[in-house]
Amino acid sequence: MAYKKEDSYSPETTSKLSGFYAEIIDSVGEDKNREGLVKTPERAAKAIQFLTQGYQQDADQILRSAVFKEDYNEMVVVKDIEFYSMCEHHLLPFFGKAHVAYIPNGYVVGLSKIPRVIDVFARRMQVQERLTHEILHAIDDALKPLGVAVVIEAAHMCMMMRGVQKQNSTTTTSAFTGDFRNIETRNEFLSLIASRFK
Repeated sequence: MAYKKEDSYSPETTSKLSGFYAEIIDSVGEDKNREGLVKTPERAAKAIQFLTQGYQQDADQILRSAVFKEDYNEMVVVKDIEFYSMCEHHLLPFFGKAHVAYIPNGYVVGLSKIPRVIDVFARRMQVQERLTHEILHAIDDALKPLGVAVVIEAAHMCMMMRGVQKQNSTTTTSAFTGDFRNIETRNEFLSLIASRFK
């Protein structure tokens, strides 16, 4: 099953969104015709389409495009995967690192597909808790492994720039299936993502 990543912008959607952004600029008291802002509505329209492109992508298709039969049943860990998402409550970014592991059950997946799947769900209007579970279930459904583990650590601009304005706070979420519900297996995973190779 072929998978091809493309960045494209709908002219109709771009035009519609540009109008909304022009109204926002007016509404906050700025001059949308000022030199520095003339092209801002169009740029913002394209940016929001890029930041929400996950709605047009299929995580299952991405994973199944690179599944290989392999007699390997030890833990596979991909850690420190950077991601950027949009808080659905304030439309402000949250960003950080995701750590993912699975225990194969006859099949492995191309390693690059795991970060791609994270981007599919991160490039949507999100909350961190749902993002964690969506990544977990996509991998679990596509590979049917012996277990999946996902840990996400993120900083939220809605907490840093507004509201409580706590610049050094981070949020950690986790989810586990199968063998990762066993405390020893879970602790092995947590130890691996905490370690730093020199």
